[in-house]
Amino acid sequence: MGGKMRANTTVRLNGEKLIGSGLLYKSLFLFMAIPTILFGGRLQPSDLVYLGAFRLPEVTTEYPETWDWSGEAMAYFPHGDPAGASDGFPGSLFATGLDSENLVSEFSIPVPLVTRNVQSLPMAVTLQPFSDVRESLFSMFVELPRVGMVYLPAQQGQSEGLLYLAWGQHYHEEPGVTVAPTHAWCGTDLSHPDTQGAWWVGTQAENNSGFIYRVNDYLMAIPDGWASSNTGGRSLATGRFRDGGWSGMGPNLYAIAPWLEGAPVGSPPAPNTEMSYVPLLHYSVVGDEEGHTLNHYSHADSWTGGAWIQSGGNDAVLFTGTKGSGYNWYGFYTPAGTDPPPLYPEGAPCVYMVGDFMCTQPDGQTTCTAEDIAPCEGAAVETQSRGWWSSRFDAKILFYDPADLARVAAGTMEPWEPQPYAVLDIDDRLFLNADMADVTMYNGFDDQRKNRLGSPAYDAERNLLYVMEVFADDYRPVIHLWRVNTPSRRHGRPFEGP
Repeated sequence: MGGKMRANTTVRLNGEKLIGSGLLYKSLFLFMAIPTILFGGRLQPSDLVYLGAFRLPEVTTEYPETWDWSGEAMAYFPHGDPAGASDGFPGSLFATGLDSENLVSEFSIPVPLVTRNVQSLPMAVTLQPFSDVRESLFSMFVELPRVGMVYLPAQQGQSEGLLYLAWGQHYHEEPGVTVAPTHAWCGTDLSHPDTQGAWWVGTQAENNSGFIYRVNDYLMAIPDGWASSNTGGRSLATGRFRDGGWSGMGPNLYAIAPWLEGAPVGSPPAPNTEMSYVPLLHYSVVGDEEGHTLNHYSHADSWTGGAWIQSGGNDAVLFTGTKGSGYNWYGFYTPAGTDPPPLYPEGAPCVYMVGDFMCTQPDGQTTCTAEDIAPCEGAAVETQSRGWWSSRFDAKILFYDPADLARVAAGTMEPWEPQPYAVLDIDDRLFLNADMADVTMYNGFDDQRKNRLGSPAYDAERNLLYVMEVFADDYRPVIHLWRVNTPSRRHGRPFEGP
């Protein structure tokens, strides 16, 4: 799980499989990428125009075929709902339901509405009912599962587009059991998904050593031209952010291409294939001496997915999620009825006092004092809420420059050096209305409400960004929608952090 580049890497170029050291791999891509890196303008937060939101479909089935407690994965499908093309929002969305099962359903995209009344939002229509696309794969991942999903059109050697899947869980502690291959693909006909996999990202040995925490959650499409220039045609990006710094202290991103690993090219790799990858973003894990982190990193952060945007020459790699700020601790949210002193208007630290004392002041470095945690001593009784907390959370979108990631792929920038150049706070667009006791027990409330966002999805043809807000429609998410404008080229000012 260290922040260093891995020692051994399998590389496939032009159908030839090469096995060599990380240095060889890095040198090979340095040769490939330097002549072809293109540096465009930077997309700005002001280029995202809010269009409104809509509700998920009503379903008449029962557990586990429900949208309650959902939001793990979502993917845009350009060929869905052809009858709805005239409304300006053609295509459909695939998404996972109840997060303990993560069955997949497809639904239409209604015209969104800007309103503060959830019940007034338009409602999507089911196109394909819930289906278990795993087809016996990933049955070992049952403890707080993590799921990623994205649609890619037919790639080299393929005749049709596919849904690409990533699967994992909160803890991966048992090699051969909970450390298992994490990636697969399936068709878009949910009645016959024909799922293929599962495959490792990197080597099994790497995953046994903790690399699995970096790769098995969100997925996004890399523009073909960028991938051709910088990652040897690897146009699928995978990553994960796991709280507490286990995955690295910031979002991760790696370029992969399962269709290049099959024989012939385009066919599914054999089960348990160790796929090659190109690192694009890779911070230190907690405990690493190097300590390379996202600016203003918090152990309580949660980055749930992203999208690679190209819009009229202005580009960005976006990560959506919930950012922790202020005091940061492992323990419980500030219990209802506990009044923090004036020094802590957003809620005093409520630290789990068994084992390591894990609490830092707002500078992210200074250990909390006994006075810092005094207001919560003995007050936390809801042990289900135990986890990483901050005194304040906000829903944010981070903006990374693809030119920085190209430098990483070329070997001229280390994978922990890129930082967001801009940030967009989207709390003012969210409903943040969940007051159900079993939801607030796990997710907190008011300023200490964490886990605000679920998965995003992106329509690259129309530059539409879809983002789930969890627990906005009772126990179900709603989907918010932004249009990415095509402004004149301009370069943003450096941004110090989120």
